[in-house]
Amino acid sequence: MHSRERVLDFLDGKPVDRLPQMPVVMMFCAERAGVKYGDYVRDFRVQAECQIRTAAEFDLDIVSNMSDPAREAADCGAHVAFYDDQPAAIVESDALLADKSKLHNLAIPDPLGGGRMHAAVRALEVMKLRVGDNKAIMGWVEGPIAEAADLRGIHSLMLDFYDDPAFVRDLFEFVLEMALRYAQAQLDAGAEIIGIGDAAASLVGPRFYNDFVWPFEKRLVDGLHARGAKVRLHICGDTSLLVDGMGRLGCEIVDLDYFTSVSAARDAMGSDQILLGNIDPVRVLRNGTPESIRRAIAACHREAGDRYIVGAGCEAPRDTPVTNFRAMTTYAQAIN
Repeated sequence: MHSRERVLDFLDGKPVDRLPQMPVVMMFCAERAGVKYGDYVRDFRVQAECQIRTAAEFDLDIVSNMSDPAREAADCGAHVAFYDDQPAAIVESDALLADKSKLHNLAIPDPLGGGRMHAAVRALEVMKLRVGDNKAIMGWVEGPIAEAADLRGIHSLMLDFYDDPAFVRDLFEFVLEMALRYAQAQLDAGAEIIGIGDAAASLVGPRFYNDFVWPFEKRLVDGLHARGAKVRLHICGDTSLLVDGMGRLGCEIVDLDYFTSVSAARDAMGSDQILLGNIDPVRVLRNGTPESIRRAIAACHREAGDRYIVGAGCEAPRDTPVTNFRAMTTYAQAIN
């Protein structure tokens, strides 16, 4: 059974030969390929090559165009800083929507208009052409609160929840439409799974999550499903108080960062929800031993049950020893 078949069958609840493995690898795969991360971020051909090489080396089941959270914001005109060997980053002190009134005149950029979103779409085209018959292809969009924070600035946005909730909803509407357009371009390029990164959701607590964020996440998930995509949700940080809502979104895959108990997520989300994760990427994956990593993954697997995909709680650090990374992947390969 090849990777693409394994992933799609597993998501559909069909029997597979082993556990799928879908760790987040960005800086790790650039490091394995011997390229500067700045090149990975800027050049879609470099990104595609690094993903393909790493997936082949460790028998990973997906390739993806994840690189940094600044693609959509950059195409909107946000001030983005680029570095030689680090991810691109939003310059929050110069936030695009520091003046809220600018939202009314902000146009949704064309995801095929030659900007950073277009480059990510082109990376998927390369991956689809080269490994699309064997590997599952995953695109990526920023979720409602994550992208809103990129455009407005995280500190200002947090105050807006109290001071101007109508603006927050207007901004989320803009982000939702942009994400769906961007996702459609990625699906047209060959993506079968769309990941949603909504990191800032873990910062607001259940009240604002349920009142503001969840309804827009739900509309995004439903919109992606209507377009034929499978959906993977990734919220960095402690989501212990949000797991019930996350489970009600209907995503095929829910990533869990290491702060959140797998057993608590399973209890909240029910037996059918696929969970991914959630070992500590630094203290366990990078700094542990192969044996301690296998024990940690096995513990996650026991708590999650059969509907489980192997991966770390968040991105694999770039300097993770190969023996450690391979300990995680060989666990998946040994379980059928």
